[in-house]
Amino acid sequence: KQVLALSSKGIRVLAVEGPVSWTEGKWCSSFRHLLDHLNLDKVHLFGADLGGYLAQKFAELTFRSPMVKSLILCNTFSDTGDYAKNSVPSLFYFMPGFALKRHVLASFPGNANNRGVAESIDFMVQQVEKLDRSTLASRLVICYTQNYIEPQRLRSLPITIIECFDNPSLSDLVQEDLHKCYPDARKAQLKTGGNFPYLASPNDVNVYLLIHLKDFLRSPYSPYAAGTEPLVE
Repeated sequence: KQVLALSSKGIRVLAVEGPVSWTEGKWCSSFRHLLDHLNLDKVHLFGADLGGYLAQKFAELTFRSPMVKSLILCNTFSDTGDYAKNSVPSLFYFMPGFALKRHVLASFPGNANNRGVAESIDFMVQQVEKLDRSTLASRLVICYTQNYIEPQRLRSLPITIIECFDNPSLSDLVQEDLHKCYPDARKAQLKTGGNFPYLASPNDVNVYLLIHLKDFLRSPYSPYAAGTEPLVE
């Protein structure tokens, strides 16, 4: 819904799911090869959860030859330490697929009072069930390996942080750490949306995306296709 709504407004959108990568560096290298293949030298990145962390890492690793024009970070983190302290990432290399899926699904809320949130959880459960063992294991290895973002390399970027009041997956400390990394970032808070607001409340998330991207209208970095930009007073 989110991608279709943005596309209908003329915004050029790519929903990316990377190949199996066991380290942040390899994931970023694969993503850079994709952008080079598509002849994209500057992009705006929207990332949620691990995707938001990897978006930051990509911007950090390419800061000397910047390819990221701005970031929209949703329910994400800047340091994997909160995950790493509770697990040994090397175990994920050997765990069978059903155990990996059980590990991931155990982190999902058991119930939701909001219909949109409940449907988003059901959808993500289906997606997890479809993932093969290597894909799931590699994502968990990255997520549970101790590392962090160097925010000084990203502070020149326009950044919007989107968070939900009803997201149980991120602690207050993790959210505070992200805010400290980017003190000048725009903050957008949703009353509801749960773990996956881009699925549960796509219209609300898109409002903040459009506000963020408005700063790039009439510029070489506009995300809109030619002839589709909205009129701005």
